[in-house]
Amino acid sequence: MTPLTTLLEHGEASVRLRAAMAIGTTPDPGFVEALVARCAVEPDFSVRELLTWALTRHPAARTVPLLVGELRAEGAQARSQALHTLSKIGDRSAWPAITRDLLTDPDDDVARAAWRAAVVLVPEGAERGLAAELVGQLGRGGHETQLSLSRALIALGAAAEAALHAATTSSNPRVRRHAIATERLARDPDAGFESAVEEAKRVVALGADHADR
Repeated sequence: MTPLTTLLEHGEASVRLRAAMAIGTTPDPGFVEALVARCAVEPDFSVRELLTWALTRHPAARTVPLLVGELRAEGAQARSQALHTLSKIGDRSAWPAITRDLLTDPDDDVARAAWRAAVVLVPEGAERGLAAELVGQLGRGGHETQLSLSRALIALGAAAEAALHAATTSSNPRVRRHAIATERLARDPDAGFESAVEEAKRVVALGADHADR
């Protein structure tokens, strides 16, 4: 019988998917290194999600140190997938590894994964500091990146309010629009991000006081 770790490298995604499912169904610490290594190179999204699921089925004491090590990897996918998996495991011992370099990573996928992981792992009392770091990324990237950042800031709740509000008066129009849109989305989640962005653009273009709109 072909070892499951070998099947994780099979040319067919469906075979890799079944291998990851089998490993997660019957966890064995001996598989953890292979799962982490595969996360760094797996091209199929569905397989990556099952690799992450399989890792969450193993003890955090075994998985977290290896995943933290991946945060220093050269490959962007290795970093982003490790961050994603750490956010799913939710072990706050990984918090010190969520560095400013990751939160500001030039690769949008890595940065977005870092924002999500940070919000999950941030310890009590460190939320305002995290919010300040995240606010510094306002205006970055396209729609998906900005939506991810808005969601992270909203998830921080009151801890992010002051820094976010200060950003609504930024001299940078992109930052100002994103900050205003995030505040509006926090107040009215049902309106949707697109609507919040369009309203923010209008407010910034008119030079209006958004607090009164």
